[in-house]
Amino acid sequence: MQREPADPVDVIIEQWARVRPDLDTRAMEVFGRIFRLSRAMGDRMEQAYKPYGISRGEFDVLATLRRSGEPYTLSPRELSATLMLTTGGMTGRLDKLERAGLLHRSPDPHDRRGLRVTLTEEGLRLIDEAVTAGLAQESTALSALDAEEAGHLAGLLRKLLDATAD
Repeated sequence: MQREPADPVDVIIEQWARVRPDLDTRAMEVFGRIFRLSRAMGDRMEQAYKPYGISRGEFDVLATLRRSGEPYTLSPRELSATLMLTTGGMTGRLDKLERAGLLHRSPDPHDRRGLRVTLTEEGLRLIDEAVTAGLAQESTALSALDAEEAGHLAGLLRKLLDATAD
């Protein structure tokens, strides 16, 4: 059986095997590749969103509003919970996106102390274009696998993610 070409993780595993042959490095093989893949895809996604003048974090805010359906409105608290961000981190993103005309904040008609965040028409147009560009990057990377492999990998990653959920 022919061995797969070595990647940087294989090199690390071989180094550990030489100096600590007692270690079971299977987890390192999996998670080392997941970490490297995440970093590489994160960089590709930043490049995909750059022509739209947004970062990955800003994309996440706009995409969350878009996925919420019409009228594309959520509270800052709902956005923070979905994106696992502090309210301070969310405020900075909302400020930038509002200045760019991609969303607007308005008083919550049901809570005098609350706000509602809504996509503008420009924000809706931009996020629809940006999500298409991002999916193209992901699809290009995923084309290294056939449909069955991609489905199997998605299932395995779901299982791992479930096992690590708090």
